[in-house]
Amino acid sequence: MSKNRLAIALTALIASGACLAEDAKPAAATTGPDTLIATVNGVPYKLDIFRIFFAERAQETKAPQNQPAFQQQAFNEFMGLVVASQEAEKRKLQDNPEVQAAIELQRMKVLSNAALAAMAQDIKVTDDELKKAYEQVKENTRTEYKARHILVKDEAEAKKLIKKLDKGADFAELAKKHSLGPTGKNGGQLDWFDATQMVKPFSDAVAAMKPGSHSEEPVQTEFGWHVIQLQEVRKAEPPPFEEAKPQLTAMVQRQKLAEQLNEMRNKAMVELNEDIVRIQKPDDAAATEKK
Repeated sequence: MSKNRLAIALTALIASGACLAEDAKPAAATTGPDTLIATVNGVPYKLDIFRIFFAERAQETKAPQNQPAFQQQAFNEFMGLVVASQEAEKRKLQDNPEVQAAIELQRMKVLSNAALAAMAQDIKVTDDELKKAYEQVKENTRTEYKARHILVKDEAEAKKLIKKLDKGADFAELAKKHSLGPTGKNGGQLDWFDATQMVKPFSDAVAAMKPGSHSEEPVQTEFGWHVIQLQEVRKAEPPPFEEAKPQLTAMVQRQKLAEQLNEMRNKAMVELNEDIVRIQKPDDAAATEKK
């Protein structure tokens, strides 16, 4: 089969997979759980295995799934995986204890993810729980700042600018004349930002200021020395409740799922191999700290 024909065939197969996810009836007419994608060296490989591999690669690379070049690449990578795994079996590497442990770990991860997904679907979330979660989100909304800044190379120059500001100089005009930053031409004006969007010394300095004030001392960052003017402070507005419902539902489900998982761990009958795992008692922890 030529590369072009292969790409077309892959497109059709993957498209049928997408149909299967949205509506099982149309896909069932073309593919099923026993549909093969290829037989390699006499070993059959199911299409569903490739679909999982393809979806994982698309997620990892952020590539459009309907792009023929990506489909070809994914198929080639899958074939590489196939022949390498066959080589491992020829070499009896599946009998290696470390390989067996790694395979068992992957099995546990797949089963765990499937169980968590099934448990999440069973979790029902009420409107009261969503409203309570929304109120918590509103209480914890981040603080945003609107500010100007002047960036210069050395502390001495920054201090001179602060003295000029103390005497009533216009901040924007000083920024246009002296700032080395890209915002200098706009009078040092920054867009609204929160603490996570700026380097820590800058964010800490802004958080300690009052609206309408400017830096009393220059602020040093990896970029140079800053003189800052804080203009406004506001709380970021969360989206309307109805719009936020899907995210709130997912958040509450995650919280309930974590609680269920913790309860399952606490109820589990666990017998530790004390030659390998030793639970540290409070007295032991205190003795360790003293050392």
